[in-house]
Amino acid sequence: MKITQASPHDSAVIARLIMLAMNHDCCQYFAGEHHTLADFERMMTRLVERDDSQYSHRNTLVAHDEDSKVMGILVCYDGKDLRKLRQAFVEEAFAAFGRDFSSMDDETEAGELYLDSLAVEPRYRHRGVATALLKEAIGVASRRSIPAVGLLVDQGNPSAERLYQNLGFKRVNECRWGGHPMFHLQYMCTPKRSSDDCQ
Repeated sequence: MKITQASPHDSAVIARLIMLAMNHDCCQYFAGEHHTLADFERMMTRLVERDDSQYSHRNTLVAHDEDSKVMGILVCYDGKDLRKLRQAFVEEAFAAFGRDFSSMDDETEAGELYLDSLAVEPRYRHRGVATALLKEAIGVASRRSIPAVGLLVDQGNPSAERLYQNLGFKRVNECRWGGHPMFHLQYMCTPKRSSDDCQ
């Protein structure tokens, strides 16, 4: 397995995996009742292709197998940049669906590397792909001296929460996102004398 920053070449598969991470109920919530999941996927592909989107390939880590096939993805960015990055989603959603999400609640903030979307292709599950991507993101936070790594997990997905907790993530609060109740989890990074490592 090799983990690298994504390229625009992978945009279509990244968009599909982001939708898997969001779950299709959330995707349909954003698309609205007059549009399909296919419409939403087209919009997400455009957002991955853009340089200025929270879902941009520039913000995405990709795990490839030995044949360079995408095994899984993790979209992450500095929480302080959320509102600036979200503007692309607001613009694309309004153009595609006529829906205004400009007043959406913030799911992250400054001081946190936010793990927006994590998904693994079904045929590659139970091979440590998600764990490897999460560890790489923790390393990204360390290298950027961001004090915490955070994410939202659906309260109805205890197995995902266990994965995060096994790596040291802890609940910090509850919220709603995409119409679903969520737990906000964080992994705290502490500077050490010789380097900024997370623990």
